[in-house]
Amino acid sequence: MKSLIQAVIAVAVLSSPVASFAQSNAPVTRAQVRAELNQLAQAGYHAGDGDNTRYPEDIQAAEARIAVQHSAATGAATSYGGSANGTSASGRPGVSAADWNAMYTR
Repeated sequence: MKSLIQAVIAVAVLSSPVASFAQSNAPVTRAQVRAELNQLAQAGYHAGDGDNTRYPEDIQAAEARIAVQHSAATGAATSYGGSANGTSASGRPGVSAADWNAMYTR
């Protein structure tokens, strides 16, 4: 029973990345997967080493190191997005206390 639970968990963990890449229109080749695994290994993440206690944190840290290396190699800025000039508002407009009380008090 214990091995069945572990098998179900392993399948769920291994299938979650497949679901996250399901929106891609182009098929991924074996060479691309191998290249990505090599990049992850060079960044310090080793798939299948048996230590899954820090799985999400370890692979995310390795992917962040790869992203920093890639942006440094291409000369891109390390920050996310451009500079913000001006103002922006989102959501619904605020309601005054008088209007709120008129609508929701009896």
